Amino acid sequence: MFKSVRTALTVAAATLALTTLATSALADDTQWQKDHPRREQVNNRLGNQNQRIKTERKEGEITKAQAAKLHSEDHAIRKEERTMASTNGGHITKAEQKSLNQQENQVSKQIGK
Repeated sequence: MFKSVRTALTVAAATLALTTLATSALADDTQWQKDHPRREQVNNRLGNQNQRIKTERKEGEITKAQAAKLHSEDHAIRKEERTMASTNGGHITKAEQKSLNQQENQVSKQIGK
């Protein structure tokens, strides 16, 4: 009896802790999104492409090697975005956003060919 109550309390405490962390993270993300809208847009696209690559791989539309190549290209774009932001006080310019989006377009065209 005591073991199941203790387990239930442990699960409840863990759930509460995770909920608190998630709420805190969402609040931070929202402020970050407001402060860095161009970076947010670029990174959202990268996240969507990452999911598309995983889906295409899972469905057998692309090979493991193709998925790895696409993930590598997206990783390079994300690294470039961070480098650009580090030279401009954490922000990227409209021109940099355009350049990153063009690179993302090239990767996007390769997904699910």
